[in-house]
Amino acid sequence: MMSHSPHPALLPEDPFDRQLAANVHPADWRNPVPSTRYNLLVIGAGPAGLITSIAAAGLGARVALVERDLMGGDCLNVGCVPSKSLLRAANAAQAIGSAERLGITSSVAAQVDFGAVMRHVRQSRAILSRHDAAARYRDLGVDVYFGSGEFVDGQSFAIDGSRIDFSRGVICTGARARIPQIPGLAAAGHLTNETVFSLTERPRRLAVLGGGPIGCELSQAFVRLGTEVTLIDTGSRLLPRDDEAAVALVQARLQADGVQMRLQTRVARVETTPVAKRLWLESATGEESPLEVDEIVVATGRVPNIENLGLDRAGVRADPRTGIAVNDFLATSNRRIFAAGDVCSAWRFTHAADAMARLVVRNALFFGRQRASQLLIPWCTYTDPELAHVGLTPSEAAARQIAIQTVEINLAELDRGVVDGVTGGLVRIHVLPGGDRIAGATVVGPHAGDLISPLALAMTNGLGLSAISKTIFPYPTLAEALKRAADAHNRTRLTPFVKSLMQRWFRWTR
Repeated sequence: MMSHSPHPALLPEDPFDRQLAANVHPADWRNPVPSTRYNLLVIGAGPAGLITSIAAAGLGARVALVERDLMGGDCLNVGCVPSKSLLRAANAAQAIGSAERLGITSSVAAQVDFGAVMRHVRQSRAILSRHDAAARYRDLGVDVYFGSGEFVDGQSFAIDGSRIDFSRGVICTGARARIPQIPGLAAAGHLTNETVFSLTERPRRLAVLGGGPIGCELSQAFVRLGTEVTLIDTGSRLLPRDDEAAVALVQARLQADGVQMRLQTRVARVETTPVAKRLWLESATGEESPLEVDEIVVATGRVPNIENLGLDRAGVRADPRTGIAVNDFLATSNRRIFAAGDVCSAWRFTHAADAMARLVVRNALFFGRQRASQLLIPWCTYTDPELAHVGLTPSEAAARQIAIQTVEINLAELDRGVVDGVTGGLVRIHVLPGGDRIAGATVVGPHAGDLISPLALAMTNGLGLSAISKTIFPYPTLAEALKRAADAHNRTRLTPFVKSLMQRWFRWTR
């Protein structure tokens, strides 16, 4: 079953979704009446817009925040929160099924109640919606406007008959799923991240188009919940932005879980039969084969939301593929208007939008000169194992002709890795020659998203591996892999010459 709500992400009769809507788009909300010029107009109430507006209002600025749908944006409603809630349930089912290797057996296999799983997903986002609630932002000094609007010129914005005049503006309208032009796809019907969490019945067979983070996470979640999943991608491997050695571990786990991989394959066309959706898959050699499924999830990338904003009247340049053009200070071609988040960035993560929003507040309101290029942005794909990265990958270093030395630690060889039964995981830290400065790092394994953070902290603050080596880590933890990597790098600096000097010193001091 699918939602027929005016908000595609919501089920109108579900109590959790009603709670969510009451917070992030109240039915009885009345827009303010603009009475004076705003210091800041923020368009879009996703992560970038929310952080921008609440930070500016907290500093005393008069702020207008415009949202056409649900406050919280993709992250709360159709992205991070529901997807990680779904993954948590899927991983719990997997843990029950694999407990025998720890000596725990049961005569009853894990029983998945898909409807209950999706209620858990909806409950999670309903609980968290209080943080993004319209009333909360109003009480913190932000004037919240719901509705669709457009720029009148470079200093005013029209919404539902009201005219908002502003001194500075920030466009934070985000992005949406890119739908490929596949013959028959629209007629057959498909899901995206905006609609998949409205499912209440588990599809028996599912095709996932796209091997990026969204496609990988959803593929693993559904296969662990009992769906037959086929993951289709035109590339030769999954997660092309990530370290190839780490991706191989993720890819192997997905296949072990039962995800059928069809790589270097494109969907030539889709047909609708009385009982299924039939995809005709074309391999790299041009051979076609049919695949019948009950549902199709499209996860083939994102496109920026820039339509119907009157950008031309505001003097703001934009590209349909890459979004709003900004300089290194996140200013658009109209220097009074800035942009932040997915609508202007190649880094389409909630934490990247948060960082850009903080930068925009300083640059827009206080004539700051902080540069987006100086932001160090880690990322994580929340498959099992998780895959996290920060800085350069080996392929990026080679392309830029930057020499690196790589230290690698196998998580399965750590004491905590042994007792936890970690079978596939590693830490790879890339160091610039002649010192201990970290150029990049990849972690794949349990809690990789947590383990990458100390490395991002070190890189941001100019700390090298020696600082990690000096740090005392609790035992036994997987974080000890970072210290082991630092110690291993220190040993490489013990050259034959230095070692000979040390031997002379010890002979002299005996």
